[in-house]
Amino acid sequence: MRNFWLTILIATSVLTSVNAQNFYDINTIQRIEISFVQSNWDYILDTAKQGSDSYTLSKWVKINGVQFDSAGVKYKGNSSYNPSNLKNPLHIELDHFKVQDYEGIKDIKLSNGYHEPSFVRETMLYGIFQNYAEAPVANYAQVIINGQYMGVYTNVEAVTKTFLQSRFSADNGVFVFADNGGCNLRYKGNDSTSYYNPYTLKSNYGWTKLMQLCDTLANNINAIENNLDVDRTLWWLAYTNAFVTLDSYLGNSTHNYYIYRDDNKRFNPIIWDLNGGIGIFSKIDFGPSLTIAQMQNLSPVVHANDSMWPLVKNILAVPMYKRMYIAHLKTLMNENIASGTYSVYAQFLQSIVDTAVLSDPYKFGTYAQFQANLTSTVAVGTKTVPGIFTFMNARLAYLNSTPEFTQVAPTITNILPSNSNPTVAANIFITADITNASAAYVGYRYSKTARFIRVQMYDDGLNGDGAAADGKYGVSVPVSSLQVQYFVYADNSNAGMFSPQRAEHDYYLINAVGSPASGQIFINEFLADNSTDAMNESSQFQDWIELYNAASYPLDLSGSFLSDNFSMPNKFQFPAGTIIQPNDYLIIWADENPSTATYVHSNFKLSAGGEQLIVSNVTGAILDSISFGPQIANKSFARCPDGIGTFSLAASTTFKATNCSVGVNELARDGNMFRIYPNPASDYFIVKNSLMKSETLEVFNMIGEIIYKSSYNGSLTVNTRNWEAGIYFMRSASATRKLVITK
Repeated sequence: MRNFWLTILIATSVLTSVNAQNFYDINTIQRIEISFVQSNWDYILDTAKQGSDSYTLSKWVKINGVQFDSAGVKYKGNSSYNPSNLKNPLHIELDHFKVQDYEGIKDIKLSNGYHEPSFVRETMLYGIFQNYAEAPVANYAQVIINGQYMGVYTNVEAVTKTFLQSRFSADNGVFVFADNGGCNLRYKGNDSTSYYNPYTLKSNYGWTKLMQLCDTLANNINAIENNLDVDRTLWWLAYTNAFVTLDSYLGNSTHNYYIYRDDNKRFNPIIWDLNGGIGIFSKIDFGPSLTIAQMQNLSPVVHANDSMWPLVKNILAVPMYKRMYIAHLKTLMNENIASGTYSVYAQFLQSIVDTAVLSDPYKFGTYAQFQANLTSTVAVGTKTVPGIFTFMNARLAYLNSTPEFTQVAPTITNILPSNSNPTVAANIFITADITNASAAYVGYRYSKTARFIRVQMYDDGLNGDGAAADGKYGVSVPVSSLQVQYFVYADNSNAGMFSPQRAEHDYYLINAVGSPASGQIFINEFLADNSTDAMNESSQFQDWIELYNAASYPLDLSGSFLSDNFSMPNKFQFPAGTIIQPNDYLIIWADENPSTATYVHSNFKLSAGGEQLIVSNVTGAILDSISFGPQIANKSFARCPDGIGTFSLAASTTFKATNCSVGVNELARDGNMFRIYPNPASDYFIVKNSLMKSETLEVFNMIGEIIYKSSYNGSLTVNTRNWEAGIYFMRSASATRKLVITK
């Protein structure tokens, strides 16, 4: 049964040959062709850029051979744009004049590699930051305009509502782009007009919330975690400092970032525009530009005493936040620079674009400089561009010599929950062996979109921590959901330490088990007359029953009941520890033999002449039931598809691989009107509605919660990288579909 249905679902993935994920695949250079009716297209784009910054109508744009008529094209950028450049950065809006998208992508942002001969910095910096926070992805594209090869561009994922949905599972919060100079989040009073310049509001409302953030930052820093995701902010600030990316909040312009207010009512910084990283942009304040040596020796706490940078000054003024910030900064340097992984990554990126760069007619720098700039400083025009490896190795040496880096942090080992598979509503202890700490904490939450709750751990012998003062810390944590995500943080007066060190972006996981409810456990298949089909562990041909867990989390059947008589529902009680994993199966041998630690045996047999089956939970609530008539020897009776299908005679003779002909029509019951693929999905899936009508898609998890909602017209790509593995149901006006997410 299960194998057949999986095969049908996998088969739908062949319906697509290109998809949105491939558009940012780091291993593939994209091909983007633009055709303008006008031969003087460069002059037209320059005029628009210096005027109203409007989009120019193209004849068509082709992406990897897929043509889109009448797309909008314009030049973008500040310092990277110049009307005298032969190669300027581009912004393509496929849907600016006409509703269309490339597998869900409408906005395409292309950087021109200004003053960046290595072609590595921007792509590498976006790629590395994926490990620590939510950030755009990037790769490379070759651009051809009116048949002329314009060279290699960095193809950076646009921060749009599609991005917000994929990272925060929502897009209706306050959304601000800090794109002009002076976006330093200083409080300017409660008149919203004071904030119109320089910030750009991307949502329909939000000036009041932005003012509240600035007010809290200036006047009530102890409440800042109610308005700002402090941990994401610390990672962002640490990253721009570590890689000396000064064309950012950290530099003199205090710009080039987004902030989005999520469903927890907290703003999240989103990194943007990294082409000035690793020493290309050299303005830290309003004085002269820094030398390469000064940038290599940039203080890890630069601006900590400067009121013009309140996000740095006021947050780092909180001792715990400063210790967390330094812990993140050390993790970034150790994992990427000290380990040498960044240099391997940089060489890998250069190998991808080598041939394309060689033939790039308008690159900023020569091919020899492209090859040399990983290790050597080169001069591109009037700009001195430091060699990436020599610059970052010197940066590491300097930071390791600073007082902030030489402080001894706590050690955290042997992190353990008191129960690795607890039941929902239980309380568990989380313990850890910690040395050199004056305080320790556990941060926990119940879903990826929730806020971590931080509670203190104790070494007092009263919190599951063993004996008092033995170096083992513990704290009780409520298991209020089917999943608990957590991390440990410890510090002393000088330094802090996280475990895992990439927390809060990474975390430990406890999967709880729930009590089964209606719609989760199904009588999925049974065989009531078995003489040749399958044998139990005693090599006996016996009747069997298969249950299916349709939930996306484990279910604990301990104490629940199974019976072959509606009037005696408590006939057989499942032994303690009977757990069905999500989307998995449990075989019960109906042979009146005793259950073992490995096999479940009921105290009744099935009647080949027909009878009843009923499964109920500990409260007596019926989970599933069936009445069946006379059975055929060695032919099972089975649902297809699993759990949600109707019963029919199965064609196979073993419960391990039951063939199933029912349910195939379900995939095609609406013809081609509504399709999803690939299914099963992992990082994304695509919805297609061939009627090209506007609809709203809702996605439900197995407990009925809406976890995703979006309107679309004809096509929609949904990013599922942050979704848990399991079964989901998608509903639109056209149809309802079952979706399987695998990881």
